Amino acid sequence: MEKRAAVDISLDSIDRVIKNATQVMESSKYQIFEITEGARKELAALNHELENVIQETYAIIDKVDQLETEFKRARLRLIEVSRDFQRYSENDIRDAYENATQLQFQVTIHREKEFALKERRNELQQRIRSSERTIERAESVASQINVVLEYLSGDLKEVPKIIESAKNRQQLGFKIILAQEEERKRVARELHDGPAQSLANLVLRAEIAERMLAKEQYANVKEELSDLKSQIRLELGEVRKIMFNLRPMALDDLGIVPALRKFVEDFEEKTKLRTKFDLIGKEQRLPSAMEVAIFRLVQEAFSNVYKHAEASFLSLTVTFQMHMVKIVVQDNGVGFRTDKLETLPKERSNFGIVGMRERIELLEGRIEIESEPNAGTKISMLIPVNIQSKEDPNDDGSETR
Repeated sequence: MEKRAAVDISLDSIDRVIKNATQVMESSKYQIFEITEGARKELAALNHELENVIQETYAIIDKVDQLETEFKRARLRLIEVSRDFQRYSENDIRDAYENATQLQFQVTIHREKEFALKERRNELQQRIRSSERTIERAESVASQINVVLEYLSGDLKEVPKIIESAKNRQQLGFKIILAQEEERKRVARELHDGPAQSLANLVLRAEIAERMLAKEQYANVKEELSDLKSQIRLELGEVRKIMFNLRPMALDDLGIVPALRKFVEDFEEKTKLRTKFDLIGKEQRLPSAMEVAIFRLVQEAFSNVYKHAEASFLSLTVTFQMHMVKIVVQDNGVGFRTDKLETLPKERSNFGIVGMRERIELLEGRIEIESEPNAGTKISMLIPVNIQSKEDPNDDGSETR
């Protein structure tokens, strides 16, 4: 009874601490939300002002062009009347001089306005980037608070019975949620830094082409539209790459092997690392969830090599056996001592090899790592799948294709 009472008191104390912590974090979350919303409103205002400044800049540039043309004509007129005293009177000369002087003054004034508008445009663009970074940081903190709140809001009544098993599952779940948040941030960043920026540039160039068309500069319009078409095709390719990284369509339509082959080809094109893909045994379609898991494991392995290995060559070998799929990723990079794996830098271990090991364990498989300093790294992943070729039930996966 005393032991049970102590446990109840301990749980009550923990519950009070967690409730207090939850209240503080909820309050902080709303404060962060207000900061984010404030930054969003400021960003919208800045974008609106930037759009107005850009339009004003276009208008002032056109005005400067017009005034410069008129000023050139006025100078020619002044030269003409100044040379022919018999044809033109002193009043004609004075009027021509005053007109040229006035136009020169207007050109100077409008040039200064153009310079000031461009300075304001640059300042607004810097403030917009700063606001976007503030929003990104605030959203990152808010997502981390949400993750923590999800765990703090759980029921503690059954803690004494499940604490050991729940501890490991909770850590894994925490990492999974963080990984999801990181993936969302990565996709948002790719869209912002890639297609979003390019689309904004395309809009600006389309406006330039529209202005050229209004001035009947057809040759320049044709060249600008040709460049726009090339740029749109390029950005369409970038969007397709982002879509492939999110969920390769070949994975659902054709299976894991075509998806991995396409991934390896794109990886070589993007990173300029030499790659090689080998398939051993007879290709089989696996359960959809398992194909996704294998694809993500290969993605993680290749990403680790690119970030840390300083390699120039990278190979992927997929072997289909009767009850097993074996994935081998090998590079010729700097390598490391496997007995020092736990002491690797946090960004390399927590979401790298250690994360891969946890995923493999979820698939009831195993991972083997062979590496030495300056001798490259070989990662072998064995995943049980319980599949068997329909064409040859006795096939052991020894055929090489």
